[in-house]
Amino acid sequence: MADDLKFMAEALKQAEEAGMAGEVPIGAGIVKDNQILAAERNRREELNDATAHAEILLTRQAGKHLGGWRLSGCTMYVTLEPCPMCAGAIVLARLQRLVFGAPDPKTGAVISLYNIGRDPRLNHRLKVSGGVMQDQCAALLRDFFRQRRD
Repeated sequence: MADDLKFMAEALKQAEEAGMAGEVPIGAGIVKDNQILAAERNRREELNDATAHAEILLTRQAGKHLGGWRLSGCTMYVTLEPCPMCAGAIVLARLQRLVFGAPDPKTGAVISLYNIGRDPRLNHRLKVSGGVMQDQCAALLRDFFRQRRD
């Protein structure tokens, strides 16, 4: 889908900003009616907050923008498959759809380790599309960690 590429490219810009700021380069955006409501990046180091993942900060921003916590009809774009905390927040916020770039075999909670977004035991399920711009998203993370090790 062409729109998925466009909005993932915006999430990648956020991820690049995160990397330049010394954060793990993960970026995200929330879209409704083909308009970006909010964009965010990881800020754990900056805020000294383990919960300051791009997805959590973004969910808060979008809720403020819409005037409520329910993000029905919204799609989140994120460069890396969400962790359990973020996947849980995405479900609780009632997002309609999640689009992610690279899968995360170590902590991914949407397809890799868990299937939180589509678990039939929960009261909300979301549509999930993975692998959008996967190579670019994965390369950004790989390069960041390679530089940290050198």
